[in-house]
Amino acid sequence: MDPALKTRIEGIVTSNNVVLFMKGNRHFPQCGFSSRVVKILNSLIPKYETVNVLADAEVREGIKAFSDWPTIPQLYIKGQFVGGCDIVTEMFESGDLQNLLGVEFKKPDAPSITITSSAISALKGFLGQADEGEFIRLD
Repeated sequence: MDPALKTRIEGIVTSNNVVLFMKGNRHFPQCGFSSRVVKILNSLIPKYETVNVLADAEVREGIKAFSDWPTIPQLYIKGQFVGGCDIVTEMFESGDLQNLLGVEFKKPDAPSITITSSAISALKGFLGQADEGEFIRLD
């Protein structure tokens, strides 16, 4: 990696508490994986930096070498590489990302479902008449 590019990327990573190298920007993600990480970060913290790798081919390739990680997006927190979309998603779901960011982790409440007596009767009627292999899908 070019030393000047390495210095430039190090500067971005170390001068921002949270930085996301992504396709697009926070307000206009340009790929589904970048969009997913932006949604996660937006739900947790009000401020973080993004670097649009589509606007700079040198940074797009350089960040992959810098982190030794082949895909984008890439999240850095306090100068440390955290991971890509799948890792960030897993960490978010487990609460590890919130801990890393110093944000309180609240496990979501399980939804409650109420079924009326007429709905129960309808379901029983269907199940009594259903052929083997048929099923009910509730959305």
